[in-house]
Amino acid sequence: MRRVMHDRFGGPEVLELREVEEPHAGPGEVRIRVESAALNPVDWKIFTGPGAERRGLEPPMGVGNDIAGTIDEIGDGVDGWVVGDRVFGSARTRALQDWTTVTPERERLARIPAGLDAGVAASLVVAGRTAWDGVEQLIERGGETIFINGGAGGVGQLAVQLAERKGARVIGSASERNADFLRSLGAEPVAYGEGLAERLEAMLPIDACFDCQGADGVAAALEVGVPIERCIAIAVKGAHGARGVAGDLERTGALDELAALAASGDLLVPVEARYPLERFREAYEHLMDGHVRGKLIVDLG
Repeated sequence: MRRVMHDRFGGPEVLELREVEEPHAGPGEVRIRVESAALNPVDWKIFTGPGAERRGLEPPMGVGNDIAGTIDEIGDGVDGWVVGDRVFGSARTRALQDWTTVTPERERLARIPAGLDAGVAASLVVAGRTAWDGVEQLIERGGETIFINGGAGGVGQLAVQLAERKGARVIGSASERNADFLRSLGAEPVAYGEGLAERLEAMLPIDACFDCQGADGVAAALEVGVPIERCIAIAVKGAHGARGVAGDLERTGALDELAALAASGDLLVPVEARYPLERFREAYEHLMDGHVRGKLIVDLG
């Protein structure tokens, strides 16, 4: 089968598409014929090195996490799944390859609802669960105001919609070119960058901050009186003392709920670009360039 791999840490240039033996489902595993994989910043943080060290990973290894496809083998001791189930979920460092094996006891799988595109389903795995957990932690009751820094990004745009569904007033930071996009999702846009705290001051009250972009959002929120216990940061761990999302999202999380919302059209999952597997390097270069508004998807067939 085809598999994207790397033998050393570095930029996209270290990634190679290789022909390797296909895996088979062992005890407790299912094998998935991968249709699509969605890319996340954590992917390149792993293959460049820093993200791998924190997870105890070393090359040679594969790439990616978020997958969607069809189960075609079932190992001994697996209950609740059958050959032919269309599923999506996590396969850390085993996503950009034609087949992958997953242990459902350790890595959460969910069924793809009828009518939901495989690439869109894959896009919900990391970004969707992160957005869901952050919003669930921060919004205590309807009518509160949440500031989402990086509201037009992969996690931010989902968080905006989920917060709005919970009855919150949502302020989202973005560039000027994304202001109308944020308005279409139900958020009040605010320009990020220098002077952010002063602009937020004019939009008070603000009860909570979900920083999806860096540490500047938390810093600005603290300046305008948001308590640190109502702040979450995901791009910079522990930014200014903010907590993060749950650490066990690969085993838990609201995949079924997110997929149902996406399938019904109640949750928009914007896709900026799709690539065939052969253009994987271009896809990661695009991701690492930043300013990506929607998800990037690699289709394997």
